[in-house]
Amino acid sequence: MIPSPNIWANPDVYEVENRGVDPEGLIEAAMIGIHDWAGQRVLDVGCGSGFHLPRFAQTASSVVGVEPHEPLATLARQRLHDLSLANASVLDGTAQRLPLADDSFEVVHARWAYFFGPGCEPGLVEVERVLRTGGTAFVIDNDASRSTFGRWFRSAMPAHDPVAVERFWARQGWSRERIDVRWSFGSRADFESVLRIEFSQTLADGILADHEGSGVDYAVSLWWRTFD
Repeated sequence: MIPSPNIWANPDVYEVENRGVDPEGLIEAAMIGIHDWAGQRVLDVGCGSGFHLPRFAQTASSVVGVEPHEPLATLARQRLHDLSLANASVLDGTAQRLPLADDSFEVVHARWAYFFGPGCEPGLVEVERVLRTGGTAFVIDNDASRSTFGRWFRSAMPAHDPVAVERFWARQGWSRERIDVRWSFGSRADFESVLRIEFSQTLADGILADHEGSGVDYAVSLWWRTFD
């Protein structure tokens, strides 16, 4: 495993970040338009502290989160317990070796977790294995080719090549929806705290000096494939 520099060390701040991403729910609406999971079985790969599990559980028949980092898996289980969600559970495991049977799910979801382009092929093999025929996989990641946040991301990750990432997913037979969302926080303090877990001190200081307010425009790639 490669430690995640944001959520592993700062799950409380990452919770703030999760609440501030896409307040209009455009990502979820796009996913439902492609494959509605109502009454179906959903897998969330790299579920972290389980932020998205309750939303899936509202309409899915069952939801399973898989998380490799035990402290986050514990937080996710506590979330489900606190909400009394009987149709959701969390397993320890990795994307490269999902602890699940073949043909177990109709929908697989991964958001800012593991599937960042070249190198994630073992996880893609596992996704196809656990999906039933006609099932759909969704991967949500940054679109660094545009938006103000994308410009910040490129400054933080100069080796990142958005074109190479796009070509990778095309070779795998996946499609993309480009979605323009917002990073929107209730206070400048929350905005600053999230910036500081996502970027270096120098870059975060520069952003805060140049950018007013408590939010920013944010471009997202929704990669998806339905497996026949």
